[in-house]
Amino acid sequence: MKAAVVQSRSSPPRYTEFDEPDRREGEETVDVAAAALTNFARSSAARTRGDPAALPFVAGADGVGRLGDGRRVYFLRSRAPYGSMAEQTVVPDGQAFPVPDSIDDVTAAALMNPGISAWTSLADRAQLQPGQRVLILGATGVTGRMAVQVARLLGAGTIIAAGRSPEGLARASQLGADQTIRLDGDSAEVLAKTVGPDGVDAVIDYLWGPPVEALLAALTSRPAGSPSRSLRLVQVGDMAGSTITIPSAALRLNDLVILGNGIGTMTKESLSNAVNRVFDAGSAGKLVVDAEAIPLSDVEAAWHRSTSGSRLVLVPR
Repeated sequence: MKAAVVQSRSSPPRYTEFDEPDRREGEETVDVAAAALTNFARSSAARTRGDPAALPFVAGADGVGRLGDGRRVYFLRSRAPYGSMAEQTVVPDGQAFPVPDSIDDVTAAALMNPGISAWTSLADRAQLQPGQRVLILGATGVTGRMAVQVARLLGAGTIIAAGRSPEGLARASQLGADQTIRLDGDSAEVLAKTVGPDGVDAVIDYLWGPPVEALLAALTSRPAGSPSRSLRLVQVGDMAGSTITIPSAALRLNDLVILGNGIGTMTKESLSNAVNRVFDAGSAGKLVVDAEAIPLSDVEAAWHRSTSGSRLVLVPR
């Protein structure tokens, strides 16, 4: 079969032949229709595990396709070495979910990864309540834009979108953000005003690095006597840096909880609930994603392509 095959951790996958999957007990074969090119797919392909025997393998984790009985499904993960960026893959039983007829393959593939991440970040980890104020750091990317929409669905009182791209911030406003913040050299001052007297109840962070350090610095510079406010900071991505320095005062002066969200923090129940909620909202037109379908054969050229908030989706046929 044709597939996007990782032959080197330092190079993009190549469109070439790969053995068809050998289905085992407890697995289902999927004829893949669409697989999104996500940051997770890229980082997984590049991650060095110290095991050269793992090469080669097919890139990608989740996708949309059909089971042997014709059912159209979204699958969360596949069994190595068979990734989602291929004509076929195999998935463990219980990892495939029905796709509503109202959502096409490309949209479903583009929607689910950011949708699940945004939903679990806000509903499960941040425990966002109706009327609360939420700041989204990195709201101009695909998942950040999705978080704006999910926050609105969950009843957020104020949604503040922060990012570097003016066009991306304009799009975030169209999707439901009440305020926008352009992150630049004055980020610390701007964020200080954002977390001023009114504060925020939750922060969904796709950036880490300097923007979060600026936020934490702002939390230590509130006026003396300001009442303590609970804040849950949910760390999801590190597009601006992989490490930060935390001022001790930020912890002493605030009721601050820092926690992460990723595949390691999601239970089967939270994943299943998020899939269902995202599909329901997508079917109703309440969650939208900008997507571009490209042939799987173009994977090597598309691997490092910047799309400014749009999701590339690989189509095998």
